[in-house]
Amino acid sequence: MEKFLIVLLFLSSFCFAQKTENDAIKESVENLFAGMKNADTVMIKSVFADNAILQTITKSDAVKTEKLQDFLSSFSKLSKNDADEKIKFEAIHVDGNLASVFTPYEFYYKGKFSHCGANSFQLVKQNNVWKIQYLIDTRRTNCNK
Repeated sequence: MEKFLIVLLFLSSFCFAQKTENDAIKESVENLFAGMKNADTVMIKSVFADNAILQTITKSDAVKTEKLQDFLSSFSKLSKNDADEKIKFEAIHVDGNLASVFTPYEFYYKGKFSHCGANSFQLVKQNNVWKIQYLIDTRRTNCNK
């Protein structure tokens, strides 16, 4: 009986310690924002697929596309803690190697509120790692807090 309990405890701890797909997806997204906060362009780049697309919906409802290299360059000019984007995971949907994530956010620059909006991520699983393939966001200052 004692051996059975030991095996059961071992197996249950192993099962609970396993990272779920949602956890792995969240980790990729959270690593983006950790990289931004730390002004770590290597970390930021690591979460994106090689041919990632980054877009923003402007105030005039136009869609502006930004190159990943330009996005990285903007963070290379910042100091640690200059950029702090606080997100909430509202929805994660997964189908095989495709995931969709929606995260409302508030962005702070050098400790002061700058703007808010929502991020919509499309991630792909490549070599067992979730990478951001597509990111589109909104940016506004009239936020309902």
